[in-house]
Amino acid sequence: MTPSASRLSAVVFDWAGTILDFGSCAPMGAFVRLFEKFGIALTIDEARGPMGMAKWDHIHALGQLPRIAAQWQQRYGKPLTSADVDHLYEVFTPMNAAVVADFAAFIPGAVQVVDALRARGLKIGSTTGYNRPIMDIVTPIAAAGGYVPDNLVCAGDLAAGRPSPLMMYRTFADLGVWPPSGVVKVDDTGVGIEEGLHAGTWTVGLAVSGNAVGLPLAQWQALSTERQDALRQAATEKLLASGAHYVIDSVADLLPVIDAIEARLANGEVP
Repeated sequence: MTPSASRLSAVVFDWAGTILDFGSCAPMGAFVRLFEKFGIALTIDEARGPMGMAKWDHIHALGQLPRIAAQWQQRYGKPLTSADVDHLYEVFTPMNAAVVADFAAFIPGAVQVVDALRARGLKIGSTTGYNRPIMDIVTPIAAAGGYVPDNLVCAGDLAAGRPSPLMMYRTFADLGVWPPSGVVKVDDTGVGIEEGLHAGTWTVGLAVSGNAVGLPLAQWQALSTERQDALRQAATEKLLASGAHYVIDSVADLLPVIDAIEARLANGEVP
């Protein structure tokens, strides 16, 4: 029996910067310290660039930045290789795991929105750029706070991570949902938006709570309205450029968007 294409069946969330860790801050210091350990100076802004990718891919992308590649060449007398990235990744995972629990507070409104979606009969999926060892620390913390999605697909589980759609395809299978037009992907990164688009879903970008602004909640709240507006606009433009169908500040603002998507589906529209 073909499921109705005129209503939603699931919402798939990213983790850091989307459900928890306002500002997606946990990995940032770890990336900077990782490269510092190998004698390479990396800035926080540089570290944020590939956010959303699997962490091996993220490290590889950082190593391709001209400034970083030049430092590596000068220090080690050769370009960064895949074997070097393997070694960096092995060092990075415990460094990130050591701090991730300190950045596991929920984004305000996240649990309430998820509960409201469940009350509508929607399934809750999840994909992440974190690997299993890191999520083994995060998921019990989230569960204790009331967030237990119906599945979890981690970076490294499949042959390719974001921006490929493979983690979304696994999520469709885990949740038993199709067609993709009945699914919404919610993410704070460009590659996370592309992951949803490549899988054929609706996409909602999160401008303020995630990587695009990159500030912890208290720092965001301390900014002037003018500065907030400027950062929000820049982040929104980035996510729209990645193809997001909608961009909102945080997951707390999601329910009206779900209503709008339901209305578009009922009207015969697809992503």
